[in-house]
Amino acid sequence: MATLPVYESEPPSVTVEEYLGTVYEPECDYVDGRLEERNVGEYDHALLQTLLAHIFMTNRKEWGVLPLTGLRTQVKLTRFRCPDVLVQRANAPREHILTHPPLIAIEILSPEDRMSRFRVKIDDYVAFGVENIWIIDPATRSAMTADRFGIHPVESGELTVAGTPIRVVLDELFAELD
Repeated sequence: MATLPVYESEPPSVTVEEYLGTVYEPECDYVDGRLEERNVGEYDHALLQTLLAHIFMTNRKEWGVLPLTGLRTQVKLTRFRCPDVLVQRANAPREHILTHPPLIAIEILSPEDRMSRFRVKIDDYVAFGVENIWIIDPATRSAMTADRFGIHPVESGELTVAGTPIRVVLDELFAELD
C-alpha cells in the first residue's frame, strides 16, 4: 500500500490497529492518528543507511549490539517512529514492534526534511528515553547529536557512545559517499 500524503490541516484518521495491521511501502511514521511519510529513497540516504547498518553488524559482537533498519518503534501510546537505523544492546528483548528505548536512534537527513517536523521526531526519541540520538546530514557531510538540551554539532569527527567501544569515524563514513 502506498503511503498517504501528510496534510497540514485536518489529517486523515487512522487507528493504531489499522497502522499496525498494514504494510506501507516505504514504511511510514504514525503520529496521533495520521501517517507521516519518511524521506527515503535517495542514493546518499540509502548508502549511509546501509553503511551504518554494516558497521554495526560487523562489530556487533565486539560492541554488544544489534542494528536494525526501519523497525517500528512505539515512542508513545499513539506514536510510532521508524528510525533509519536503530541499535539495540545485544541482550535487549526481541520485539516485533520496539517498545523499549534502543541504545542509539540514527536519522539520516534528506533534502526534503523540514526542521520543525524533524524536531518533533527528536523530541519523541528523547521523551521515549533514547540516550544516543545521531543525526547525519549527507549534503553537508556533518553529524549532530540530540538530547533533552537540544541538537549539538559533532566537532570531534566521530560519533561515540560513552562507556562503550562504539566509534564511527565521520571522515571514513563520508568517504564512502565520494
